[in-house]
Amino acid sequence: MRALVVGGGVAGPVTAMALQKAGIDVTVHEAHPAPAGDVGAWLGVQVNGLDALRAVDAEQPVRDAGFPTPVIEFRNGSGRVLGTLPTGRDGADGVSLRRSDLYRVLGAEALRRGIDVRHGSRLVAARTGPDGVRASFADGTTESADLLVGADGVRSTVRALLDPGAAPPRFVPVLNTAGYAEHAPAGAEVGRLTMVFGRRSFFGWLPAPDGRTWWFANPPAPREPAPDEVAGRSDAEWRALLRDLHRVDRSPAVALVDATPHALRGWTTYDVPAVRRWHDGRTVLVGDAAHATSPAAGQGSSLAMEDAVVLARCLRDLPLAEALVAYERARRERAERVVAQGFRTSSAKAPPAVGRVVRDLVMPLVLRRRDPQAWVRDHHLEWDDPVEAVSA
Repeated sequence: MRALVVGGGVAGPVTAMALQKAGIDVTVHEAHPAPAGDVGAWLGVQVNGLDALRAVDAEQPVRDAGFPTPVIEFRNGSGRVLGTLPTGRDGADGVSLRRSDLYRVLGAEALRRGIDVRHGSRLVAARTGPDGVRASFADGTTESADLLVGADGVRSTVRALLDPGAAPPRFVPVLNTAGYAEHAPAGAEVGRLTMVFGRRSFFGWLPAPDGRTWWFANPPAPREPAPDEVAGRSDAEWRALLRDLHRVDRSPAVALVDATPHALRGWTTYDVPAVRRWHDGRTVLVGDAAHATSPAAGQGSSLAMEDAVVLARCLRDLPLAEALVAYERARRERAERVVAQGFRTSSAKAPPAVGRVVRDLVMPLVLRRRDPQAWVRDHHLEWDDPVEAVSA
């Protein structure tokens, strides 16, 4: 079998490595001319994502590129600790790393394994026939394969080709900006991620091993901004906004913003709560193309890694059509549940005063009784487990 994977971010290289391990010949087509990077963005890969990488022997490069983040602490705007959540399982913790580093190490690992990765190769059309799928690219080239995998993100071209009437991505009602401050707050503990429910905006900060502090902010956005409204905001405007939103909070937010040497920029976030068609006979979606999540879920990259392993195992053990059905059956409910949880979390980051009081009373009780994220993190994939066809 031969597969074309469209997208070279997270889902694409991991899917390619998993397919290769399943004995499938694969080529990755990435629209950008070089691996994408973002100076202001960082993320976490949770233990369930690392578990999926382990299944395809790709966990260690990601761990080496980041650093362990064993605990998440929640505080309110007055500085009160509301509770903590572990990120670990079976003695292993999640890791944090720059998004550009995650792209870099996954792409390098795919290349090291001999996978053909073609940059500057933008998909524009695909035609499915009884003998395969024929993909056309913006440079005029075409390529044929047995399977086309859409790993091309929230604005997926493959999803649009698979279902032209699909609902557009949904705006998540917060904005995003992030940075790396040349400052460590008093009492900072490396790897301890602190989430602050500020009075007017949400803020997170994470001390790194090099003495810097990684941070992010989510200013509320009750309406979807115009396309250029957020991207066109200047560094000075972002700093003024964050100082205003967090000046009354008892947190290091303003100090961290002021100690950030690089220019700030922002972006909007969209999720994909439900996709009507995950596949047809020759095309299938993975990662954000099938179920983009809000960053509040902390699971976007990890779910994509899980998808890659499950899809490859299904294709290894079943005929193509049956494999795609089994893949969707295994993944849809879990992915959509995580997306829904992430949207709820984003929407609740800056509640009115009454909501803050209720949250501050309820959250400590909930976190003391149970770990509400355990069902997400405890997901395990065993490469050698056989996959059975889904019965009618």
